Amino acid sequence: MLDEGTVTANIPAADLARARDFYADKLGLTPSQEMDGVMLLYRTAGGSVFSVYQTEYAGQAGHTVAQWHVGDVDAEVRDLKSKGLTFEHYDLPGVDWNDDVATLGEMGKAAWFRDSENNILCIDDGFPGEPAG
Repeated sequence: MLDEGTVTANIPAADLARARDFYADKLGLTPSQEMDGVMLLYRTAGGSVFSVYQTEYAGQAGHTVAQWHVGDVDAEVRDLKSKGLTFEHYDLPGVDWNDDVATLGEMGKAAWFRDSENNILCIDDGFPGEPAG
């Protein structure tokens, strides 16, 4: 049954080499495996797995394609900004913004940015009732 399986995020990239550089230089991530130059597989210390794969359809989604649950959203935003990332701002009802960090009431804090392929990525402090990062 699906409830016994795991889920993996798949992030599209128009230019896999450019994406590899972005994920390494900006996010500090190194692929654990590369598959025939068409897919990069990442494993985080927190136990998550995600892939970045080559496709001409990268960056076309107008929504968040992956999010990292972290212990301190504000600190992560400061770190990513020091590496040159800029953050997205959205006009969402009931959301309070403190610089680039949104407070979503009971859902906690979140911040959104785009990767080198124009995909929207998010960092947040986890879902209610679940430990973050």
